[in-house]
Amino acid sequence: MTLNERQDEIIEEFSVFDDWMDKYNYLIELSKDLPEINPKYKTQEYLIEGCQSKVWLHAELEGEIMKYSADSDAIITKGIAALLVRVLNGQKPIDILNNNLYFIDKIGLQQNLSPTRSNGLLSMVKQMKLYAMAYNAKMSK
Repeated sequence: MTLNERQDEIIEEFSVFDDWMDKYNYLIELSKDLPEINPKYKTQEYLIEGCQSKVWLHAELEGEIMKYSADSDAIITKGIAALLVRVLNGQKPIDILNNNLYFIDKIGLQQNLSPTRSNGLLSMVKQMKLYAMAYNAKMSK
């Protein structure tokens, strides 16, 4: 499934909810689907700066595709991480770099988060793209 197909799928899933309390509950449900991060990556080195809660993010390249894993000590943040991992996992680094994560605006995610959670969301996206950029450069050598 392409990156945009995954985004469209998420937009469709969120469209069934009328208010943000239901969407928050759905985010909490999605947090349970986040693949567990290896405990060896739950260190300061993998902690994302700019998040109010603790968020650990690890990425690696398997063949030509990115594999992300994440965790958070906050359930809503963990749900947000699950959405990002779902969209970006299994994609080529160049595709991650060249695509806009439009689902964030389409489902109203950023607008309905507190300023600190919104900053955390942006920090997660930035870090995931930095990993993709690093692996893309490594592949280009």
